[in-house]
Amino acid sequence: MHRGKGMKFVGDSRVSAKRKPNIPKDYSEFPGKTEAFWPNFLLKEWMVGAVFLVAFLTLTASHPSPLERVADPTDTAYIPVPDWYFLFLYQLLKYSYASGPYNAIGAFIIPGLAFGGLMLAPFLDRGPERHPIKRPFATGFMLLAIAGITYLTWEAVAHHDWEKAAEQGKIVAKADIDKESDGYKVFAAQSCVSCHGGELQGGPAAPSLIGTGLAPEKVAEIAKNGTGNMPAGQFNGSDEELKKLSEFISNLEGK
Repeated sequence: MHRGKGMKFVGDSRVSAKRKPNIPKDYSEFPGKTEAFWPNFLLKEWMVGAVFLVAFLTLTASHPSPLERVADPTDTAYIPVPDWYFLFLYQLLKYSYASGPYNAIGAFIIPGLAFGGLMLAPFLDRGPERHPIKRPFATGFMLLAIAGITYLTWEAVAHHDWEKAAEQGKIVAKADIDKESDGYKVFAAQSCVSCHGGELQGGPAAPSLIGTGLAPEKVAEIAKNGTGNMPAGQFNGSDEELKKLSEFISNLEGK
C-alpha cells in the first residue's frame, strides 16, 4: 500500500472467481459406480423386500403362534414365563438378592442402573477413536452386558421345565358341566378340583378329564388305584359315590 494512492488487492488462485451452482454431477459421469434411483435402484429394493415378505408369510403360515388356553385368574398353579428376550430378567428375579423382600432391587434398581449406564455412555466415552480396541470403556461395558444377558438367558432356559409349561398352557376341550349333578358334587367333595380344576380341564399336575373315552369301570379303577403322577388312595368315598363320579367323568364330551 502506497501512501495517498489507495489500497492494492492481490487475488488468490485457489479461490474460483466464477461461482458455480451447488448441483451434483449427473450419475452418467460415473460409469459403473452409481445408477439411476428410478427405476434401477428402487426396483432392486422392492425385489429384496418382496423376498423377505414372502419368507416371513411362509414362516407365519407354517409355524402358527403358540397360543395357550384362556387365562384363568383362579389357577394359582400356573407359572407365567415371558418371551425369550426377557428371560434374562426372569432369571434375575429368581436369585435371593433380587426376589422376595429384595424384589425392588431385581425389578427396578439393577435394570435401572444398566439402562442408566447406557444413557450415560455418550457422555462417558467422548473420544474421537472408533476402533473397539481403542475404546476400552465402551467395549468393556458392551461385552459385560452381552455376557450377562447371555448367561442369565441360558440359565433360565436350562432350568425351566418346558414340558410342564407346555402342559399347563395347553388348549383343551371344554364341556357343558352340570355342577349341580351328584357326580360333580362327589368330584368337588373329594378335592379333585385342586388338581383337575373346577372345569375339569386339568392343570400342570393333572390331565383334563373331558373326553377321556374311558369306560366308567376304568375311571373307577384309576380313582382308587391311581395312575401316572396320581397316587393310589386319593378317593376315600363310598362305592355309590365312586359309581356316580366314574359315570359323570366317563360321560363328559368335549365340544
